[in-house]
Amino acid sequence: MDSRWLNVPPDGAPIGPRRVDYLEVGGIYRDVRLRGVPPIFIAGVFAKPVQVLDAARRVDVICTLDAAGAVERDLRLRVELRRDGQVVSRAEQPVAVHQPGPIQIKLVLSDLGNLALWHVDSPNLYELTTTLLSNGRPIHDHQTRIGLRDARFELSGFLLNGRRLQIFGLNRHEIFPYVGGAMPPRVLRRYAQILKRQFNCNMVRCSHYPQSEAFLDACDELGLMVWEEVPGWGYLGDDAWKELLVRDVRDMITRDRNHPSIIIWGTRVNESANDVPLYRRTKELARSLDDSRPTAGSMTPSSRRNWKQDWHEDVFAFDDYHADRDGSVGIAGPTPGVPYLISEAVGQFDYARRKSLDITYRRAGDPALLQQQALRHAQAHSRAAANPRICGVIAWCAFDYASLIHSHNNVKCPGVAEVFRIPKPGAAFYLAQTPPDAPPMIAPAFFWEFGPQTPRGPGNNAAIFSNCDRIEIFIDGRKHATARPDTAGYPHLPHAPFFEDLDLDGIHHPELRIDGFRRDQRVLSRSFSSDPTRDQLSLEADDTDLIADGSDATRLVFKVVDRFGADRLSGAGEVRFHLDGPADLIGGNPFSLTDSGGVGAIWIRTQAGRTGAVAVTATHSDLGARRVIIQVRSKAVNPK
Repeated sequence: MDSRWLNVPPDGAPIGPRRVDYLEVGGIYRDVRLRGVPPIFIAGVFAKPVQVLDAARRVDVICTLDAAGAVERDLRLRVELRRDGQVVSRAEQPVAVHQPGPIQIKLVLSDLGNLALWHVDSPNLYELTTTLLSNGRPIHDHQTRIGLRDARFELSGFLLNGRRLQIFGLNRHEIFPYVGGAMPPRVLRRYAQILKRQFNCNMVRCSHYPQSEAFLDACDELGLMVWEEVPGWGYLGDDAWKELLVRDVRDMITRDRNHPSIIIWGTRVNESANDVPLYRRTKELARSLDDSRPTAGSMTPSSRRNWKQDWHEDVFAFDDYHADRDGSVGIAGPTPGVPYLISEAVGQFDYARRKSLDITYRRAGDPALLQQQALRHAQAHSRAAANPRICGVIAWCAFDYASLIHSHNNVKCPGVAEVFRIPKPGAAFYLAQTPPDAPPMIAPAFFWEFGPQTPRGPGNNAAIFSNCDRIEIFIDGRKHATARPDTAGYPHLPHAPFFEDLDLDGIHHPELRIDGFRRDQRVLSRSFSSDPTRDQLSLEADDTDLIADGSDATRLVFKVVDRFGADRLSGAGEVRFHLDGPADLIGGNPFSLTDSGGVGAIWIRTQAGRTGAVAVTATHSDLGARRVIIQVRSKAVNPK
């Protein structure tokens, strides 16, 4: 609750907050509950799937009871596993309590051969209910969800349910504009959806602290794998500080070990020095609490030097920031003899100078640099996938975040989406890496403009990302070129980028059309206008139905777009908002678009117990007004 800088995890640095990459938020910004429990109650449950690839698969349920004293009554513990309300397995056994304090009881759920496994493509979940009975009557219960899956990091790569899967992910901070960390489950779920369904990631690293259970619940449901790690960044304090770190490892694993999406525990402080006694201790603690998952912690070149003596984790995770001789993204070979994962790459590393982490990918910044961001992420993933020993890449990073280091107005800009979670051109690479059955898409890594920053448009070798087989490019209705993906330069991507020369005279405001083809059939066409006189204001809500609980919220994204709806980089002006109805507006009002690259967002939050229609009108200083209607109801129309 104390928002001042304190030398405790996750903070800590010799020179204070300006040494830490990200700003931490203060206050109570997650749910807080007061529970009333009987004299003996279920304090916790860990359901551990065992041998899930065998026909004799089972779930070991370790239940912790806590008693105020000895209990003479007839006590029994019952565990039921359900799918869609139907019991698929049950176990029950008597319990003896002879003294106060916690005791652990183990029950086994068997006959699970027909249960479907959890997978990134089919995230099957089951409800587990544990009930404590006294003289046959229930006195306390505990509910959680689980999924059965086998996740292994091997020398041959990462295996999910026995099959190799290339990890394709992004790091993510849980910091939001206006409210810090105080966002409700609906909003947290939305950002898991962006990672999974929009950016096509199969994994996210929760940097650099345990994040909201609502986000983890969404990852369970969506099939988004998770690396969760202990709080901290590059610093180890004194003995008292380290005791708090050990406590945090215990609390993290105890809280979150039933989430099937979590496939690895980060038991080292991010990018910290090797501390053999400390990290042996945290690894052993993790193993004692959950021996079903491996441990790791991101390593840097300095901590990698003596790894054979000082490293004792299960998976070698490396933050790989280096350039090849030509200034492109370098990917180092894997550490020999151990499973290997790239836990960070790209970020703000200056590949042209081959040093420093000070590149700023501002949406309102250099358009050529934004295109380079997309290509650097593509290079990192393609070059890592060339080596089957590398389990994959979790690149840095998904979203911009609050920081005092190499930032612009205290916002650091390494994200492929900006702080409002709106994609930049750098996200074009991720948008195109879709599964085979996905709808066609076309995402240029540039803005179609001929202004002061781009007087001749995107220029030569303009990058276009798509999941089509080929594209045809038209300028003012005339065919300009046919392009195919650059599979020679990016041979290990599902969908390599297309390149075309688009160095043009923009004085007459040419229009661009890109047609996408699959098997010689046109499946998609996108058009882009360079005429700013026909620009318009766009306003869209993520959700149109909210719950009147006083905390539910949704994002409203507003943009300056061309007449075809494509984002406009040079969109400026001011947007004012007017709200009618039972809700509150969270965000800047008025909002200046000049420094944000023509986009922005606000949130609408409900008021407790007040239902009805909420009308939000956004009025641009030059482009007129747009309006959305959101219904606030007493209960959810669709809980998911």
